[in-house]
Amino acid sequence: MFGPSNLPYPQDLHIHTIFSDKDSSVVPEQTPELVARIAHAQVIGISDHFEHFADKAYEEYVARVRSLDMFVGTEIDGAASVDFATSLAFDYYIYHCRNIAADYRGIERLLATGRPVIIAHPNALDTDLDRVPETCLVEINNRYVWHCDWMAFYGPHVDRFGFVISSDAHQPNWLSQSVARRAAEELGIQEKCIVEVLTHV
Repeated sequence: MFGPSNLPYPQDLHIHTIFSDKDSSVVPEQTPELVARIAHAQVIGISDHFEHFADKAYEEYVARVRSLDMFVGTEIDGAASVDFATSLAFDYYIYHCRNIAADYRGIERLLATGRPVIIAHPNALDTDLDRVPETCLVEINNRYVWHCDWMAFYGPHVDRFGFVISSDAHQPNWLSQSVARRAAEELGIQEKCIVEVLTHV
């Protein structure tokens, strides 16, 4: 699941495809096959919206992503979907944690699976990182990080968490991390590689 070392980015774990079929930002050309062909990162994971495919296309989703030698993740929209999500097999979870008690409890249920839990674009969801367990990974998201003062929002937490840097691509031309990587550099963040995390699961 490693690409060549000369690719633009070390990893990208937050990418949507046509399996996120209720998201109007996803274009028909954004197939798993095209993402694999573009090959913009050494490690690639697909994490389509759980609520869009899980009840109708889970097996097809997993088969197509794995056939392309990419990691199989999913993006979960809060606590309401957690029980169903934990009943299915994924390599990792990307989780929407809004600043409500139920969503923080949902984190604990996801962590109980032993799979990596990535807190999705917390600055965009008003997530209180002080309430998030340190065993989670926190995302620096190229689509949303510039919506905040990243030094003020993430700076107090750089020593508490491991971080991942993601594109949150919904279209082929979104497969970029330039803003997120600038933010991570200014914050002094060293990205956690999902492969290393999974070897300790």
